[in-house]
Amino acid sequence: MTLVYAVLLGVIQGLTEFLPVSSSAHLILARAFFGWDSAQFGMAFDVACHVGTLAAVVAYFWPDIVAMIRAVPRAGTLLGAEPDPAAWMALLIVIGTIPAVIVGLLFGRAIEEGLRRPAVAAAMLAVVALAFFAVERFGAKRRTQASLGIADAVLIGCAQAAALVPGVSRSGSTIATAMALGMRRDEAARFVFLLGVPAILAAAVKEGLPFVKHGLPAGEGPLFVAGMVSSALVGYLAVRFFIRYVAGHSLAAFAWYRLALAATVVTWWFIR
Repeated sequence: MTLVYAVLLGVIQGLTEFLPVSSSAHLILARAFFGWDSAQFGMAFDVACHVGTLAAVVAYFWPDIVAMIRAVPRAGTLLGAEPDPAAWMALLIVIGTIPAVIVGLLFGRAIEEGLRRPAVAAAMLAVVALAFFAVERFGAKRRTQASLGIADAVLIGCAQAAALVPGVSRSGSTIATAMALGMRRDEAARFVFLLGVPAILAAAVKEGLPFVKHGLPAGEGPLFVAGMVSSALVGYLAVRFFIRYVAGHSLAAFAWYRLALAATVVTWWFIR
């Protein structure tokens, strides 16, 4: 049955990495609700699932990523009055990644050991849900990616760093911040998904190095492969759906879902 659990956790990761509902919270809560072995499906398995979702977002945004890579030799235009758009976007993603890297290096271990609990996840699910309602009510929703500046990238990057806390959601916190800065939902989603590529890659490399050096415990390879493949396939479908959905719908449905899940966790906690 552990292979079935691995696939299910991969599906949960793929669905929730790009939807603004917090993948880390769902993985923590799935283990808590169903009593799955968190020692077996711990951070290493999370990394495998993140590699799967990394593959999904790279596949979806491949043309954008290739354009930014090809724009590197034109980085000198950034000093001009009209910088190359692809080079400028690459610079913003690099700048926006820095806060998450700093917080991850300094506090990643403390977050992993002290905050990966159902109570923390439930609280953050509710807090960010309220942020969704606020940006939908007060956000201008007019700006596009082309209007983003360095200060915008720093602020959105700080929101991505805050998403290291379970329940916050990388896509949720960054999209809410981008919308608070006046961005349209679909434009915000495209930018923050691209912004997540180096952050997910850095996390996978950091946590995966010990396993590259020492290898996985005997018999666990198929579990990690199952989680990675299922998260990649479902993640690709999720990001494709979400980009299209937010072009014409508000974040209210996700806010209500987060509040309902948080209430379920609190109820489960008291009943237990």
